[in-house]
Amino acid sequence: MKQALAGLARYQAMPAAKPRPERPVVACSGTVCLRDYGTDGGQPLLVVPSLINPPTVLDLAPGNSLLAALAGAGLRPLLVDWGTVPEPLGLAALVEARLLPLLRELGEPVPVLGYCLGGTLATALAARAPVTRLALMATPWHFDGYDETARAQLADWWRAAAPMAEGMGALPMELVQPAFWGLDEAALVEKYVRLASADMARLEAFAALEDWSNSGPPLSLAAASEMAGFFAEDAPGLGRWQVGGAPVLTSALTMPVLDVVAMQDRIVPPAAALSREGGAGRLEIAAGHVGMIVGRQAEMTLWQPLTDWLKGAAA
Repeated sequence: MKQALAGLARYQAMPAAKPRPERPVVACSGTVCLRDYGTDGGQPLLVVPSLINPPTVLDLAPGNSLLAALAGAGLRPLLVDWGTVPEPLGLAALVEARLLPLLRELGEPVPVLGYCLGGTLATALAARAPVTRLALMATPWHFDGYDETARAQLADWWRAAAPMAEGMGALPMELVQPAFWGLDEAALVEKYVRLASADMARLEAFAALEDWSNSGPPLSLAAASEMAGFFAEDAPGLGRWQVGGAPVLTSALTMPVLDVVAMQDRIVPPAAALSREGGAGRLEIAAGHVGMIVGRQAEMTLWQPLTDWLKGAAA
């Protein structure tokens, strides 16, 4: 405990990380916009980040940016920016009323890349509209892939959080975070134990990532309730999730699909991945939910094979 508290104190003393440059907006639907992380002439790539935490983990720091790597390889990442004030829309409504119009704005089918819950939304999008390729990173689809203890803890969390969220009109990150802590409580303490003796470079990298993980706009009540329902009922995995009045069926995914699975993921366990049922290519990475994106081996294990696959080369 002394080591954990010492590590926490080191983090608290760190200055806030310098914000990354804001990229230009190329299209909007409601308060949801597309930001251009590429250059003119590159192959457009629609990138759908999670609703939970900001999308900046995909462009964390100079030299540690998946989006910069994709752009450097000739792709034009167009990142969905969910905005800082949530619209009162649920997950299905975000696909139908926001992602579909933004995809149509591009004027042609393009590849789509989704991360975490953004990958769940991207899967529904790809089942309803023409896209050329679908790549998923640490994406939950089969919510019965979470063990019974985790699902029970999440149900308890939602019962406690829902009344407070209803009183505030949204679910702020301060109420979301305990749900993740409960999935791996030991890791929450251990990361600060390691930080107590970390060198300055490691401390700075940790602070940038921890600032990201503790920030983000609130979730709408509708989106939070729908997400809680996924854990309780596994609607996506059972083919019962309705978007635009029709169920999202994985049989509708006729394009090539790559499912990147972080094998040490505590947030989205491998058993929750879309590819557990077959029908999708599967890239397994020996990393955690965030480490797969920004870890020391990310360039070799994720960025390069993902780029090759999105450009049509063999992964």
